[in-house]
Amino acid sequence: MEPLKSESCDLDLGTIAYANSREELRSRRLDCQEQLQEMFADMPIGAWSALVNEMHDLIAARAVDICERELEEAGYGLPPVSYAFVVFGSAGRRESTLWSDQDNGLIISDEPDAYKEAYFQIFGQRLSDLFEYLGYEKCKGKVMCSEPLWRKTLEGWKTQLSRWRNDFSWEPVRYLIIATDMRYISGDRTLSESWKAFFGKCLDETPELAIAILRNTVRHKATLNLLGQVVTERFGEHAGDFDVKYGVYIPIVNSVRYMALQQGVKESSTLKRLERLMVLDGGNMLLENVQRAFLTALMLRSTAPHREERGIFMSSGYIPQKELKKRPLMYELRESLTVVRRTHRALQRQLRFAERRRP
Repeated sequence: MEPLKSESCDLDLGTIAYANSREELRSRRLDCQEQLQEMFADMPIGAWSALVNEMHDLIAARAVDICERELEEAGYGLPPVSYAFVVFGSAGRRESTLWSDQDNGLIISDEPDAYKEAYFQIFGQRLSDLFEYLGYEKCKGKVMCSEPLWRKTLEGWKTQLSRWRNDFSWEPVRYLIIATDMRYISGDRTLSESWKAFFGKCLDETPELAIAILRNTVRHKATLNLLGQVVTERFGEHAGDFDVKYGVYIPIVNSVRYMALQQGVKESSTLKRLERLMVLDGGNMLLENVQRAFLTALMLRSTAPHREERGIFMSSGYIPQKELKKRPLMYELRESLTVVRRTHRALQRQLRFAERRRP
């Protein structure tokens, strides 16, 4: 991965790769993060988000190296076989905010070794703990290399993917959707490439999956009422606030992912998927509107209130009620939600047509 330096300020992400300890790596994250926050107002959201995700990638790759060294110093030795560290979710799509949590996994070589299961169990737990020390909240859905479901040998992954693709109930399909966004970060790249090749084969050989994925895709919370007004939270601590993640960001991500799968687009980034889809379907105004709405969603996610708690960075993911009273913001939000509604209605029509054709 090439170190990246911004010409618009003194931000030098390349220094992350030279952190020699977990303490130094956290310090460099804090320095880069502070500079990125200062840059936010002066950069297009797409370019700024790319810098943020370059930072996260470099931190993750360095954390893996540091974790290996810490285990060796603790007497566990070096990794007994090769492995690949990969990311899922917003990290897999290169759409993490400064406050995103962990979404990652391990693909371990099938090479025989009596010690590898024990080693990578410890490694996965220690690495997840290290990410937490670096400020990344643990995933509430447990999509982490500390969990056996997301830490397997290549053959174990193939068995699991095969099982998921043959079960069209909600949870296995959700896991497959998460897996679609997998992206390599460090280690043995051939393992992640083999994983992706097998995953693509699973999708190609199971056409019935398309309907199951579409069924998951069109489910989302109401965001506009019949009068075209923005629907906010009714109860709880966020009553009156708007849920950016599940109200606008995730519906767009899921819709674009489904359209990309239908067209055989292999990109994991939502923006890259949209660029490819627009090439394949030139002049499609809906896709252009989706692209604008997605950039708005990125901006809103990055400006949602955030906090640091016990050294961990996290965001509420909501636009506060007082911010919704600002006319320009409300206009952009309503425009984006109108696009979300149009896109989902089109996908709902596809689903009804597909289910009528089922035997």
